Parts: sequence; structure tokens; C-alpha cells
Amino acid sequence: MAYKKIDNNQTEIVKALRSVGATVQSIASIGKGCPDLLVGYRYKNYLMEIKDGSNKLTKHEELWQSKWMGCCYNVRTVDEAYLIIGIKEGK
Repeated sequence: MAYKKIDNNQTEIVKALRSVGATVQSIASIGKGCPDLLVGYRYKNYLMEIKDGSNKLTKHEELWQSKWMGCCYNVRTVDEAYLIIGIKEGK
């Protein structure tokens, strides 16, 4: 299996989410358009596809998200990740 490059901001976002008590599991290695992160916070789960700068969803990611019968969030910043899990910007 080919190695999937992680976006430059993924490490920062994971660290920030964990700093507020979220559990974070990278699932990027699944590939085939599956999101990058599975995040648990206050007994709710969130799927997050991390994008850096102007990166767009790949065709596989678009297809995966179009078929998923739940929510998958496309995240570019720590503040976006915080808002998704219900934390006001900047904690």
C-alpha cells in the first residue's frame, strides 16, 4: 500500500484536539478516500478530513464523503476543529 502524505497542519490539529481532552485516532492509512481522523469528544464521534492551505478533496475523498451516511468535516485550522466539537475559537 502506498503511504498517504499527511497535510502539514494535521499534527498541530491533533495536538490541539488532544489538549482539550479529545481522543484522536489517525485512520488515514485506510485510504480509498476515508477521512484522516476519528475524534471522540464528550461521548460524540467526529470524522475529520484535514486539508492544508488550498488543497482540495481528491476524487476518492469526494466519492467516500458522498456515500457516507453520516457527517465528515473538512478541516483546515485548529479553530475549525474546535468549532466542530463545540469549543469556541481560541478555547
